Amino acid sequence: MGTTQLESVPEPKYWHLRTVLSEALDSEFAVGEILPNERDLAARFGVARATLRQALEQLELEGRLQRRRGVGTTVAPPRVGVAVGASGQAWPGTGDDGWKAVDSTLGVPSAAVVRILETGAEEPVHTVRRSRVSHGQTVAAELLHIPAASVPDLSAIDAPTGATRARAVLRELQRLTLEGQDRAVELGSANTDDAKELDRLPGAPVLVVTTRFFAAGRAAAVSVATYRADTCRLTFGDSGNVEIHEGPESRAS
Repeated sequence: MGTTQLESVPEPKYWHLRTVLSEALDSEFAVGEILPNERDLAARFGVARATLRQALEQLELEGRLQRRRGVGTTVAPPRVGVAVGASGQAWPGTGDDGWKAVDSTLGVPSAAVVRILETGAEEPVHTVRRSRVSHGQTVAAELLHIPAASVPDLSAIDAPTGATRARAVLRELQRLTLEGQDRAVELGSANTDDAKELDRLPGAPVLVVTTRFFAAGRAAAVSVATYRADTCRLTFGDSGNVEIHEGPESRAS
C-alpha cells in the first residue's frame, strides 16, 4: 500500500477521508479482509487518529465495515434487504416467516411494554424470544410480548420454557382473528443483550422495528425486532411481512 496525503478540502476532513477509504475498500480489499491498524492507516492518509476513527465509525454505520471482537475491523459483506410493508398482515410465526423460536417466559412486563400494550401494570405477559439468521450470521433478534389474556388456553400445555413453549404460545396467538397492525421503525443503539445476541459491540447502531398486532379491539401482542444496522437495510413495498432476501443486494450508497 502506498502513501496518500489528503489535500485541503472544504468538507470536514473525516468525511473526505470516509470517501477515500470507501474507494480503497472497493479497489484494494476483499470482503472479510482485516484492515491495517489505526496507526498505519492514519500515517497513510496523513490524518490524526481521531479523524480516522470518525471516518471508520461512519463507514461502520453505513455497513461498509464491521468491528469484530478479537479480530479487528473487517470489510463487511453487502447488506441483506429487509422488506417492511403495510399490507399482507399476519400473526408472527405464521408460515415460514424466517424467525426461529428460542425461548418463552411469563412475568410482569416492563413499564415500556405496559405502555405499548396498554395493559395493567400487574397483568402477566408472555415474552417469546426469536432470532433470524442469514448466511450463518445472526442478523436480528426479537422480543414478542403477548398478554396472558391473549392466549388463555396456554395453561393446558405442558412446556414451561424453551423453544417448545415459544412455539405453543405462537400457535395459541394465531387462533385469534387479526384485525390489524401498526409498525414503527427507528435507529437505535445496541444494549448489552442486543450486542451479545447480534455479536456487536454495545452502542453499535441497530434498526428497531416495533409492530403491534390487534385483535378483539385491543393490542394482542407487540414485537420489538432489533436488526444489525451494518448488515441490514430496510425497503418499503407492498409486502406486509419483514423479510430478509437471501440473494445478494446492491450496496446502498
